Amino acid sequence: MVEIKQALQIIRSQDVPLDSEVVSLKDSLGRVLAEDLRAGFDLPGFDNSAMDGYALGGLQQEYKLVGEVAAGDLKEIIPKIGEAVRIFTGAKVPQGTSAVIMQEKTEVKNDLLFLDQLPVEGQCIRKKGEELRSGELVFNSSYKITAAGIGMIGSLGLDKVKVFKKPVIRLITTGNELVAPGGSLQGGQIYESNSGAIVAALNSKGFTSAGNEQIKDDFEQIKTGIAEALQNAGVLILSGGISVGNYDFVKQALEENGVDELFYKVKQKPGKPLFFGRKENKFIFALPGNPASSLSCFYIYVLPLLQKLSGLAGNGLLELHLPAASDFQNRGDRPVFLKANIEDNTVRILNAQGSSMIGSMAKGNALAFVEAFEKIEKGSLIKTFLIS
Repeated sequence: MVEIKQALQIIRSQDVPLDSEVVSLKDSLGRVLAEDLRAGFDLPGFDNSAMDGYALGGLQQEYKLVGEVAAGDLKEIIPKIGEAVRIFTGAKVPQGTSAVIMQEKTEVKNDLLFLDQLPVEGQCIRKKGEELRSGELVFNSSYKITAAGIGMIGSLGLDKVKVFKKPVIRLITTGNELVAPGGSLQGGQIYESNSGAIVAALNSKGFTSAGNEQIKDDFEQIKTGIAEALQNAGVLILSGGISVGNYDFVKQALEENGVDELFYKVKQKPGKPLFFGRKENKFIFALPGNPASSLSCFYIYVLPLLQKLSGLAGNGLLELHLPAASDFQNRGDRPVFLKANIEDNTVRILNAQGSSMIGSMAKGNALAFVEAFEKIEKGSLIKTFLIS
């Protein structure tokens, strides 16, 4: 059995393969750049107007209007001293322009322009290269692309980007008692919910499952299912069958498939019977079968590795330290991850903390962490991991 810190260190220290691919910019949200991105030209590429107003020749308070320039116009009007050109936001500023005055600070009579106040040299002009110079670094490799990032990259004229590939993930659930939702239950059976929860958790964090399979508690079937899944999966997640019962065949099946154990069992509640292993460049997690245990272990242990395999730092969920809404005493000898809800900038530990109870987890948005035998007093800071 390993401590939580040791388990996380083992996961985060893994040497992982990072492959890249070129994707359409429109499909790159949340992906991680696999190379540095530099500007291919100055941005903006020309002096342009920051306002709807007038491009001024010289700095005075009265001008003669001599033309108009809209955004995208190719015509060239050069105002002389004492002349002004009607101009619109984003339009190329005519050569020789001293400043641009916003239209709200002017008055037009016939073809004459009168200013409310004397302008300042260069005002309301976006200078060429003001944001980026040609060759300047825009984003480092490892930048996670945001909506604004897509806008930035698009403004450089790029419609494709080189990003790290995401891992191919497959999921296996085991159990004789499990029935797919929508089916009919018989005595002793329950509906299988772990795969749906894990797939949804994957999706919420930007990942997808390439395949989900449900297998009975049969050693040969489990062994074969693992072998087939490992043929094209970079990460295999199993749920159930990893404890020490007579029908828990997953660990043995993994061993017979050549999976090297990196750790088995973590000193924690819930989720003690957690397995992490590796076969060449493929990684395997066997999660407990209890729903809350399974999902908690996914967030704390599986997510950091998936992030690292995608080119991210692999820090997992966002860690916060917030005031506890009430007292809490952990009377056990193992650290606990507690279903919790962050509201009004405090952490409220929820009722129904059993490892099989997924309902309370569905009502929360976080996992609160309390050490063995630790007493948390109302208002004291408690380590909390934000799920959503």
